[in-house]
Amino acid sequence: MSATVLSGEIRNVDFADALGERYLSYALSTIMSRSLPDVRDGLKPVHRRILHAMQELRLDPASGYKKCARVVGDVIGKFHPHGELAVYDALVRLAQEFTQRYPLIDGQGNFGNVDGDNAAAM
Repeated sequence: MSATVLSGEIRNVDFADALGERYLSYALSTIMSRSLPDVRDGLKPVHRRILHAMQELRLDPASGYKKCARVVGDVIGKFHPHGELAVYDALVRLAQEFTQRYPLIDGQGNFGNVDGDNAAAM
């Protein structure tokens, strides 16, 4: 592509081929950078953002509990401009004892169970 831009040459390319090539490149980049956990710590970027936001809110074992909405709002507002459901689901998974070997968040309240009930289910 850069050779084409530098030489000023315009080539006719089949739309389906170009779209397929570019989509594959984007999909692989997304999977490698966001969907797969990092080898160094096993966390995805959204997990790191949640833990960082909790550190900024001074949520540590010595402090009291805060509502999930507060943490999710801070994450969305400052670090992760995507839907709140993705951030909330990631936060819930960090608190569930049955999804991770060592839960990173001590959740207070209903964070779901092994039988498939969602968090905050009545």
